[in-house]
Amino acid sequence: MSNNGSQVDVGGTANQPGSGGGSGKGGTGGSQGGGGSSGNSGTAESSPATEECPIVGCRGNYTVVTYPDVTIDDLASFVPARPSLGGEPAGFGVVGTPTNIVAAASTHTLTGPLLGWDVTVRFRPAGYVFDYGDGSSARTTTGGATWASLGLPQFSPTSTSHVYRERGTYTVSLTLQYAADVDFGSGWRPVPGYVNAPAPPYTLEVLEVRTALVDRTCAENPTGPGC
Repeated sequence: MSNNGSQVDVGGTANQPGSGGGSGKGGTGGSQGGGGSSGNSGTAESSPATEECPIVGCRGNYTVVTYPDVTIDDLASFVPARPSLGGEPAGFGVVGTPTNIVAAASTHTLTGPLLGWDVTVRFRPAGYVFDYGDGSSARTTTGGATWASLGLPQFSPTSTSHVYRERGTYTVSLTLQYAADVDFGSGWRPVPGYVNAPAPPYTLEVLEVRTALVDRTCAENPTGPGC
Protein backbone atom coordinates (compact mmCIF):
# COMPACT_ATOMS: atom_id res chain seq x y z
CA MET A 1 0.00 0.00 0.00
CA SER A 2 1.32 3.43 -0.88
CA ASN A 3 0.07 6.94 -0.27
CA ASN A 4 1.48 9.99 -2.20
CA GLY A 5 -0.83 12.51 -0.57
CA SER A 6 -3.39 12.67 -3.36
CA GLN A 7 -4.26 9.01 -3.81
CA VAL A 8 -3.87 5.64 -2.14
CA ASP A 9 -2.73 2.60 -4.04
CA VAL A 10 -3.63 -0.77 -2.56
CA GLY A 11 -2.35 -4.03 -4.01
CA GLY A 12 -2.29 -7.62 -2.85
CA THR A 13 -2.35 -11.23 -3.83
CA ALA A 14 -4.21 -14.19 -2.37
CA ASN A 15 -3.76 -17.87 -3.10
CA GLN A 16 -5.82 -20.27 -1.02
CA PRO A 17 -7.03 -23.66 -2.11
CA GLY A 18 -10.70 -23.85 -2.78
CA SER A 19 -11.25 -20.08 -3.12
CA GLY A 20 -11.80 -17.83 -6.09
CA GLY A 21 -10.11 -14.59 -7.02
CA GLY A 22 -6.60 -13.86 -8.16
CA SER A 23 -4.14 -11.06 -8.02
CA GLY A 24 -4.51 -7.46 -9.06
CA LYS A 25 -3.00 -4.07 -8.73
CA GLY A 26 -4.82 -1.32 -6.98
CA GLY A 27 -6.52 1.17 -9.28
CA THR A 28 -5.96 4.86 -9.09
CA GLY A 29 -8.59 7.22 -8.14
CA GLY A 30 -8.71 10.73 -9.40
CA SER A 31 -11.45 13.18 -9.82
CA GLN A 32 -11.24 16.43 -11.66
CA GLY A 33 -12.13 18.07 -8.45
CA GLY A 34 -8.77 17.03 -7.18
CA GLY A 35 -10.22 15.19 -4.26
CA GLY A 36 -8.36 12.12 -3.02
CA SER A 37 -9.87 8.74 -3.63
CA SER A 38 -9.00 5.22 -2.78
CA GLY A 39 -9.32 2.03 -4.81
CA ASN A 40 -9.15 -1.71 -4.10
CA SER A 41 -9.01 -4.26 -6.89
CA GLY A 42 -7.97 -7.90 -6.97
CA THR A 43 -9.90 -9.05 -3.93
CA ALA A 44 -9.91 -12.72 -2.90
CA GLU A 45 -13.05 -14.22 -1.38
CA SER A 46 -12.76 -17.70 0.14
CA SER A 47 -14.69 -20.01 2.34
CA PRO A 48 -13.00 -21.85 5.20
CA ALA A 49 -11.33 -25.02 4.01
CA THR A 50 -12.63 -28.32 5.38
CA GLU A 51 -9.94 -30.29 7.21
CA GLU A 52 -10.29 -34.02 7.50
CA CYS A 53 -9.30 -35.16 10.96
CA PRO A 54 -6.79 -38.02 11.02
CA ILE A 55 -6.84 -40.71 13.69
CA VAL A 56 -4.10 -39.01 15.68
CA GLY A 57 -2.94 -35.43 15.98
CA CYS A 58 -6.32 -33.75 15.58
CA ARG A 59 -7.36 -30.68 17.48
CA GLY A 60 -10.69 -30.60 19.25
CA ASN A 61 -12.59 -31.63 22.33
CA TYR A 62 -12.83 -35.34 23.06
CA THR A 63 -14.49 -37.51 25.68
CA VAL A 64 -12.37 -40.43 26.89
CA VAL A 65 -14.47 -43.36 28.12
CA THR A 66 -12.85 -45.36 30.92
CA TYR A 67 -14.63 -48.50 32.07
CA PRO A 68 -14.54 -49.23 35.82
CA ASP A 69 -12.27 -51.81 37.38
CA VAL A 70 -14.45 -54.69 38.54
CA THR A 71 -13.75 -56.85 41.59
CA ILE A 72 -15.26 -60.22 42.37
CA ASP A 73 -17.31 -58.60 45.16
CA ASP A 74 -18.93 -56.25 42.62
CA LEU A 75 -20.57 -59.29 40.99
CA ALA A 76 -22.67 -60.11 44.06
CA SER A 77 -25.91 -59.29 42.24
CA PHE A 78 -25.08 -61.77 39.45
CA VAL A 79 -25.90 -65.28 40.70
CA PRO A 80 -24.53 -68.08 38.49
CA ALA A 81 -26.32 -71.37 37.89
CA ARG A 82 -25.93 -74.09 40.51
CA PRO A 83 -24.08 -77.22 39.41
CA SER A 84 -25.63 -80.68 39.63
CA LEU A 85 -24.18 -83.43 41.83
CA GLY A 86 -24.70 -87.19 41.87
CA GLY A 87 -22.90 -90.48 41.96
CA GLU A 88 -22.81 -94.10 40.92
CA PRO A 89 -23.91 -96.63 41.84
CA ALA A 90 -26.88 -94.28 42.36
CA GLY A 91 -27.48 -93.64 46.05
CA PHE A 92 -25.00 -96.11 47.48
CA GLY A 93 -21.37 -97.23 47.59
CA VAL A 94 -19.32 -100.18 48.75
CA VAL A 95 -16.72 -100.03 51.54
CA GLY A 96 -13.20 -100.23 50.17
CA THR A 97 -14.14 -99.69 46.51
CA PRO A 98 -14.35 -96.42 44.53
CA THR A 99 -17.65 -94.59 44.58
CA ASN A 100 -17.87 -92.40 41.49
CA ILE A 101 -18.98 -88.83 42.29
CA VAL A 102 -20.05 -86.80 39.25
CA ALA A 103 -20.82 -83.07 39.00
CA ALA A 104 -21.91 -81.03 35.98
CA ALA A 105 -21.81 -77.32 35.11
CA SER A 106 -21.40 -75.23 31.96
CA THR A 107 -20.27 -71.79 30.83
CA HIS A 108 -23.10 -69.25 30.71
CA THR A 109 -23.73 -65.49 30.68
CA LEU A 110 -25.90 -63.01 32.57
CA THR A 111 -26.66 -59.38 31.73
CA GLY A 112 -27.59 -56.39 33.88
CA PRO A 113 -26.39 -53.08 35.36
CA LEU A 114 -23.03 -52.89 37.10
CA LEU A 115 -21.46 -49.75 38.60
CA GLY A 116 -23.70 -47.58 36.42
CA TRP A 117 -23.00 -49.50 33.20
CA ASP A 118 -24.81 -52.19 31.25
CA VAL A 119 -22.64 -55.27 31.30
CA THR A 120 -22.55 -58.94 30.29
CA VAL A 121 -20.98 -61.30 32.81
CA ARG A 122 -19.63 -64.67 31.71
CA PHE A 123 -19.17 -67.51 34.23
CA ARG A 124 -16.77 -70.37 33.43
CA PRO A 125 -16.40 -73.51 35.61
CA ALA A 126 -12.82 -73.43 36.91
CA GLY A 127 -12.67 -75.58 40.05
CA TYR A 128 -14.74 -78.27 41.77
CA VAL A 129 -14.28 -78.56 45.54
CA PHE A 130 -15.74 -81.85 46.81
CA ASP A 131 -16.47 -82.62 50.46
CA TYR A 132 -17.11 -86.37 50.65
CA GLY A 133 -18.77 -86.23 54.06
CA ASP A 134 -16.23 -88.44 55.86
CA GLY A 135 -13.74 -85.71 56.69
CA SER A 136 -11.92 -85.83 53.34
CA SER A 137 -12.13 -83.40 50.45
CA ALA A 138 -10.57 -82.76 47.05
CA ARG A 139 -10.37 -80.04 44.42
CA THR A 140 -10.43 -80.92 40.73
CA THR A 141 -10.67 -78.96 37.49
CA THR A 142 -13.34 -81.31 36.15
CA GLY A 143 -16.71 -82.47 37.39
CA GLY A 144 -15.97 -86.05 36.42
CA ALA A 145 -17.82 -88.46 34.17
CA THR A 146 -19.74 -91.71 34.40
CA TRP A 147 -18.01 -95.06 34.12
CA ALA A 148 -19.88 -95.80 30.90
CA SER A 149 -18.80 -92.57 29.21
CA LEU A 150 -15.21 -93.25 30.25
CA GLY A 151 -15.39 -96.80 28.98
CA LEU A 152 -14.59 -98.23 32.43
CA PRO A 153 -16.16 -101.09 34.39
CA GLN A 154 -18.08 -100.35 37.59
CA PHE A 155 -16.08 -99.50 40.71
CA SER A 156 -13.10 -98.28 38.69
CA PRO A 157 -11.22 -95.26 40.10
CA THR A 158 -11.81 -91.92 38.36
CA SER A 159 -10.56 -88.36 38.83
CA THR A 160 -13.53 -87.60 41.13
CA SER A 161 -14.16 -90.99 42.79
CA HIS A 162 -13.74 -91.62 46.51
CA VAL A 163 -13.15 -94.73 48.62
CA TYR A 164 -15.11 -94.93 51.89
CA ARG A 165 -13.49 -97.00 54.64
CA GLU A 166 -16.53 -97.51 56.84
CA ARG A 167 -20.16 -98.22 56.23
CA GLY A 168 -22.71 -95.53 56.96
CA THR A 169 -24.72 -92.69 55.47
CA TYR A 170 -22.68 -89.85 53.98
CA THR A 171 -23.66 -86.47 52.54
CA VAL A 172 -21.44 -85.24 49.71
CA SER A 173 -21.30 -81.51 49.05
CA LEU A 174 -19.75 -79.53 46.22
CA THR A 175 -18.71 -75.90 45.83
CA LEU A 176 -18.14 -74.88 42.22
CA GLN A 177 -15.63 -72.08 41.64
CA TYR A 178 -16.64 -69.99 38.64
CA ALA A 179 -14.11 -67.75 36.89
CA ALA A 180 -15.79 -64.54 35.71
CA ASP A 181 -15.33 -62.17 32.76
CA VAL A 182 -17.14 -58.89 32.06
CA ASP A 183 -17.94 -57.17 28.79
CA PHE A 184 -19.01 -53.50 28.67
CA GLY A 185 -19.28 -53.68 24.88
CA SER A 186 -15.59 -53.58 24.03
CA GLY A 187 -14.55 -57.19 24.67
CA TRP A 188 -14.11 -59.61 27.57
CA ARG A 189 -12.11 -58.54 30.62
CA PRO A 190 -11.23 -61.14 33.30
CA VAL A 191 -12.15 -60.46 36.92
CA PRO A 192 -9.61 -61.76 39.47
CA GLY A 193 -10.92 -64.39 41.89
CA TYR A 194 -13.83 -66.83 41.89
CA VAL A 195 -17.58 -66.75 42.39
CA ASN A 196 -18.67 -69.76 44.45
CA ALA A 197 -21.85 -71.70 43.66
CA PRO A 198 -22.95 -74.61 45.90
CA ALA A 199 -24.59 -77.74 44.49
CA PRO A 200 -27.58 -79.48 46.10
CA PRO A 201 -26.19 -82.12 48.49
CA TYR A 202 -25.98 -85.77 47.49
CA THR A 203 -26.62 -88.48 50.10
CA LEU A 204 -25.47 -92.07 49.72
CA GLU A 205 -25.46 -95.25 51.78
CA VAL A 206 -22.12 -97.03 51.96
CA LEU A 207 -22.51 -100.78 52.50
CA GLU A 208 -20.25 -103.70 53.24
CA VAL A 209 -20.20 -106.59 50.83
CA ARG A 210 -19.34 -110.07 52.09
CA THR A 211 -18.85 -113.03 49.83
CA ALA A 212 -19.64 -116.60 50.69
CA LEU A 213 -19.04 -119.85 48.90
CA VAL A 214 -22.39 -121.52 48.38
CA ASP A 215 -23.55 -124.47 46.38
CA ARG A 216 -26.76 -122.82 45.18
CA THR A 217 -27.90 -119.33 44.18
CA CYS A 218 -30.31 -117.26 46.25
CA ALA A 219 -32.99 -117.94 43.65
CA GLU A 220 -32.48 -121.63 44.20
CA ASN A 221 -32.10 -121.37 47.99
CA PRO A 222 -33.61 -118.13 49.37
CA THR A 223 -32.54 -119.06 52.93
CA GLY A 224 -28.89 -119.60 51.99
CA PRO A 225 -25.95 -117.46 53.27
CA GLY A 226 -26.19 -113.86 52.15
CA CYS A 227 -29.73 -114.24 50.77
